[in-house]
Amino acid sequence: MTACLEPGCTGAYEDGWCNVCGSPEPTQSPVAATPLDPSESADGTDAAASSRSRPDGNDRQDGQAGTGGSDTSGAPASSGALDGDGSGDAAAGSAHMVATPAPGQTRQAVRAATVRRRRADAGRRSRLGLGLTDVPDIPLSDPAEKVLTDPAVPEDRRSCPACGARVGRGAGESQGRQQGFCPQCRAPYSFTPKLAPGDLVAGQYEVVGALAHGGMGWIYLGRDRNVSHRWVVLKGLLNTGDDDALEAAVAEQQFLAQVKHPLIVEIYNVVQHEGDAYTVMEYVGGRSLKQLLQDRMREARGYTPFPVDQALAYVIETLPAFGHLHDLGLLYCDFKPDNLIHERDGVKLIDLGGVRRQDDLNSPIYGTVGYQAPEVAEVGPSIASDIYTIGRTLCVLTFEFRGYQSEYEHSLPPMSQIPAFTEHDAFYRLVARCCAPDPNDRFLTVEELRSQMIGVLRQVVAAQGTGGPATMSAQSAAFEPPLSTGETLAWWELPELKRDDTDPMLDWIAGHSAADPQSTFDALRAAPEQTPEVHLARARAGIRVGQRPWVDDAVRGLLGHDPWDWRASWVRGLWGLSQAEGEQAATLAQEAAGHFAAVRDALPGEVAPRLALALSTELGGYSRAAELDYQRAWRTDAGYVAPAAFGLHRVRLGRDDVPGAIDALDSVPPSSRAHPRARWLRAELLRGRGSLADLREAVHSVRRLTLDPRQRAQFSATLYEQALQQVTAHGEQPDWRLGEVPVTREALRRALEREYRVLADYTPDPQERARFIDRANAVRPWSWI
Repeated sequence: MTACLEPGCTGAYEDGWCNVCGSPEPTQSPVAATPLDPSESADGTDAAASSRSRPDGNDRQDGQAGTGGSDTSGAPASSGALDGDGSGDAAAGSAHMVATPAPGQTRQAVRAATVRRRRADAGRRSRLGLGLTDVPDIPLSDPAEKVLTDPAVPEDRRSCPACGARVGRGAGESQGRQQGFCPQCRAPYSFTPKLAPGDLVAGQYEVVGALAHGGMGWIYLGRDRNVSHRWVVLKGLLNTGDDDALEAAVAEQQFLAQVKHPLIVEIYNVVQHEGDAYTVMEYVGGRSLKQLLQDRMREARGYTPFPVDQALAYVIETLPAFGHLHDLGLLYCDFKPDNLIHERDGVKLIDLGGVRRQDDLNSPIYGTVGYQAPEVAEVGPSIASDIYTIGRTLCVLTFEFRGYQSEYEHSLPPMSQIPAFTEHDAFYRLVARCCAPDPNDRFLTVEELRSQMIGVLRQVVAAQGTGGPATMSAQSAAFEPPLSTGETLAWWELPELKRDDTDPMLDWIAGHSAADPQSTFDALRAAPEQTPEVHLARARAGIRVGQRPWVDDAVRGLLGHDPWDWRASWVRGLWGLSQAEGEQAATLAQEAAGHFAAVRDALPGEVAPRLALALSTELGGYSRAAELDYQRAWRTDAGYVAPAAFGLHRVRLGRDDVPGAIDALDSVPPSSRAHPRARWLRAELLRGRGSLADLREAVHSVRRLTLDPRQRAQFSATLYEQALQQVTAHGEQPDWRLGEVPVTREALRRALEREYRVLADYTPDPQERARFIDRANAVRPWSWI
């Protein structure tokens, strides 16, 4: 095969066409502007039975041949040429027309294009999961296949639309009635579809059939005759005499005219037909998360929830839709797996029947038991109650939530009983904050929730990975990157809080900062306005000089602005770490750990609280807890690998786990400023073990480090002394090398002599210099010269 000549293409010509980019071989005629051979279609069938270009320039969407009847736009089908003044024949006599391709050439072009499309689809990564995880795509399907052949509502799902009582249910062998009156409240009910296939609603929407029965009535599939024959969904009322349902439909019409978002089903129209109202909306294919969950259960013949990373990916993708609604002053109110559709590589929020204004205190509230927040019945829905439904949906997607509509209607099951919680504690803390009983304890906005949810997804994916350190970093909205690059970690080396750019005093603080903490504090106390950033600056000054009253006063001011401000807990934790010395070190460190734990619970997606908590528990004597949090930081964010690796090194060394400590040091990447120190500590640990294999590896560890001559000579001298001891005890290894030195007595003694003399040259004390020279002479091999 001949290589493709297109710039940058790696393919080759096969049957006259490139098997990668699809371009024609130069000897062939291009087909981009070539009309189809009148006697042959792209698939080799008779052109008379093939689809034609429409007069309006749009191709048919239904794939049926034009027969002179109405096409998708309702206009007569064209016979191939444009109607009117004969301009449709212009191409036939145009001087710009290229030569007609050889027979079969058009089929090759179509085949090549199909191959390219399939190749592109196979290589395309789903946008769900933000590139952190993969979620299988849901292929496109024919909407007509979803039409019910015998639309009926099962008797066990028939309830009165007014009072919720059971209606339409049979007794014994007799069947229940499809329509009638509720025996409890006398409200009329009807479960019979009011539209039949072929009905034309509002002179525009042709009914194809019923799709499903929802909470507000039957849902139908239709075709819009006026707009390209596109698929639409018609949603009717459960009962025309139901005032609440009618009011909800009117409210929906008012709201949804302003809702335009790619992740939200689009509402096209609200029409009336034979006395009934119908909402006409965009058709969304694919399958709902509830259906996908049911599919998983059927395949596994048991409850099989979504993996936590996939469930998070679905919800993360949906949150911008909630943000759009909230920005418009609207609330969704009824989020659950039924109302999120996955099609191809995206999702879409459907069923906006419960949407209402945030300031609406009179409209009926629609929600689902088990998902609705506990305060909604008394104070109505809010952004916090929307966030509650998101948390409950995550629960249903990730574990078998038994009793979520009864025993645990307003609570979560114990963490120890849920594998998704025990395996991913950050996920548990995310859900726990979403579903907090007090609305004030939940996330303030969906933007804040999304930021933390992405962080939790990173932690979940890291925990499911290969077990190695993180290789990528993520920008935090709350913390600066960590400062520590050494083997120790102090409180001032923890990540700093990011400044609030909206604080009006930020520039004033920068202009009144002094080197002297006392002067800085005095200036801050006299600031024109005591904003949160001023209080935080006062707290930092107090921590630096050990002034507890300064810190306490600043924390009180911070909580005065917002009693739920997690930054107050962060400041208190820093104060405890700064004072963790002497006999009270463990106690103060444990108190600091409590404050940092509160920050972790408030921001479950952040890594900084994990690192601070690990340091506090390490100083407090809880080495196992410290190791777990160091590991979480180490495997989640590359910016935290170095300080977390040194923490793992200290904790493991404290329990005499030298191999584990060496593994931690090995994880510090070469690009880190801490890499040389990690290699040095690694060499020291290997040298301490003393075997020839360890000594040889220790030499390799420091080979490329930039060390001062005295430091390198001291390390080498100690290492050669240990090697001589090993040779004396176990014999020589002439095939081995310690760097360039063979493992023999003579070679090691000469190398040791050389290092002693280097040490003598770099020792200013005459007596110590003389001792090094004496040792060099004593170890020097005997000679006849």
